[in-house]
Amino acid sequence: MSKFEVYSRRTFSPALTREKDLDEVLQTHSVFVNVSKGQVAKKEDLISAFGTDDQTEICKQILTKGEVQVSDKERHTQLEQMFRDIATIVADKCVNPETKRPYTVILIERAMKDIHYSVKTNKSTKQQALEVIKQLKEKMKIERAHMRLRFILPVNEGKKLKEKLKPLIKVIESEDYGQQLEIVCLIDPGCFREIDELIKKETKGKGSLEVLNLKDVEEGDEKFE
Repeated sequence: MSKFEVYSRRTFSPALTREKDLDEVLQTHSVFVNVSKGQVAKKEDLISAFGTDDQTEICKQILTKGEVQVSDKERHTQLEQMFRDIATIVADKCVNPETKRPYTVILIERAMKDIHYSVKTNKSTKQQALEVIKQLKEKMKIERAHMRLRFILPVNEGKKLKEKLKPLIKVIESEDYGQQLEIVCLIDPGCFREIDELIKKETKGKGSLEVLNLKDVEEGDEKFE
């Protein structure tokens, strides 16, 4: 069975199906039997294999169904970039829980090297950042920066709902009982959706939730001693 190749600049996403998107991915719309030697596929071979000689359409099929082949140098560059992207996400999301100061990207990269973190090309950088945070917690003082929220709840449901919310709240900063119950608190960002859904369900839409700060952090970067 013949093997066909395309010359791509970067990794292809199935969402990139328009011709102008393909132009960003492909060096050329030509189909090859050997890219490195510059050997272009014959028209009759393309028709036999794909039922068409429309090279743009064939390129889409190869990009969507084919296997990505990267050189050692390209793979090394890709891994380095992903490593830095993961460190950037971790640095953006986390703080030292004692000082509330964020860590620098360089410091997180160093910590990732210390735990010998190995990048996985088949997982997103966001997924891997969450894995890294878990692993770093065993070695250093680090946690996801808390979100600061304000709840405004009907008084009747408020007291009962507060007890249900307590396990999801890190710190209650203030409570104000008036015509309504107003609570300002800090939460782990991972609990936001659960809290939002709980308030909507228990108050039948009468309660409200407001994000005051996405990240509760102090000014200045954290440094290793």
